[in-house]
Amino acid sequence: MKYETQRVALPFFAVAMALFALQVIFGILAATVYVLPEFMVELVPFHIMRMSHTNLLIVWLLIGFMGCTYFLMPEEAETEIHSPLIAYIQLAIFAVAGAGALVSYQFGIHEGREFLEQPLWSKILITISFLLFLYNTSMTLLRGRRTAINSILMLGLWLAAIFWFFAFYNPSNLALDKLYWWWIVHVWVEGVWELIMASLLAYLLIKLTGVDREIIEKWLYVIIGLALFSGLLGTGHHYYWIGAPGYWQPIGSFFSTLEVAPFFAMVMFAFYMFWKGRRNHPNKAAMLWTLGSATVAFFGAGVWGFMHTLHWVNYYTHGTQVTAAHGHLAFYGAYVMMVLAVVTYAMPQLRRIQPFNQIINMWSFWLMTASMCFMTFTLTFAGVVQTHLQRVMGINYMEVQEQLSLFYMMRLGAGCVVAVAAVVFLWAVFGPAREELPAGETGVANA
Repeated sequence: MKYETQRVALPFFAVAMALFALQVIFGILAATVYVLPEFMVELVPFHIMRMSHTNLLIVWLLIGFMGCTYFLMPEEAETEIHSPLIAYIQLAIFAVAGAGALVSYQFGIHEGREFLEQPLWSKILITISFLLFLYNTSMTLLRGRRTAINSILMLGLWLAAIFWFFAFYNPSNLALDKLYWWWIVHVWVEGVWELIMASLLAYLLIKLTGVDREIIEKWLYVIIGLALFSGLLGTGHHYYWIGAPGYWQPIGSFFSTLEVAPFFAMVMFAFYMFWKGRRNHPNKAAMLWTLGSATVAFFGAGVWGFMHTLHWVNYYTHGTQVTAAHGHLAFYGAYVMMVLAVVTYAMPQLRRIQPFNQIINMWSFWLMTASMCFMTFTLTFAGVVQTHLQRVMGINYMEVQEQLSLFYMMRLGAGCVVAVAAVVFLWAVFGPAREELPAGETGVANA
């Protein structure tokens, strides 16, 4: 670790991982309801469980992105963070907003819009925290070295904040509401967040492989160009059935098909740099998470997204378990694994110890990834059966759900394995370490 203010990232990682664990817990509770419909029905209804599960995912990923930014920005900009105090204040504000919203949900206090259920006061606090973060990191960037990595990262973060403002616009017309609602939900995860992911991927590959920065940055420009070109108009595949004009069907089908391209480019990019560079970096677990993120993102966001993005297919699969299969693997591969990769790389340096507990960390990788893939397969098969019975044959929804009970039990089992893997990961990065750095050394970044 070259810069002292990189330690600002540590509390962000700690809070993000705590919320990650809580998200997994709510996911298991929601999956249990699919198997035991009366489970906790009076205490925490299903819609509250699901709302908590999805909101925690968004909140901890945002906090994770902030931690990643605070860790890499000093190295990329070659200067200390503008104000560590602002960083700690904005983390506290964000944590209060997220925790307050979560508690509010348990009492039925929410705004009802999926993923944007946060009460107004919580949205305001999130906005204040985000703006403080952007001010702090932008000032750091402006007074330091500007690279393709930190410039594209900040572009992605600023665009995420700009599109977040549509969360405050809630028109009474449902079609209009959904039209702008997707400007947040879709443009975030299938547009500007891809810029953040690609920047973090490029940073890790430079550090872990030693490949020349100029080569990696050329790949980075190609990837973000593909992401923005396909992602923005690819939003049209959400406009098929909400009352939007019919021209969105060909536009949405064409451009969302192209959304596979940036994720394929990321896979090629990651493995090409891995084979081109050195393979003797001491943090093998970080490299595993890095390559795994690019690979799983390609299948989850790319292949599984393509499976039901064309409008003549989506007509039948929309809102079925096929959507859930795509969503789980896409979020896990593209964003969860990338944050876990940065945490795995950064924590030895933040704790000033050599890469530690790597075998345990790798076990968590294989357990979590295998169980998420199994969950995706079970939900995919459930979605295919559901589509045929419900959308083609016209069988009643609840009757079809009874036919899917075996798939739901397997999904619950996979979720429990994810929980075990999450505990293993947290132990690997926050637990006791066997090796400390010799006096005077600050971390593997110097290696």
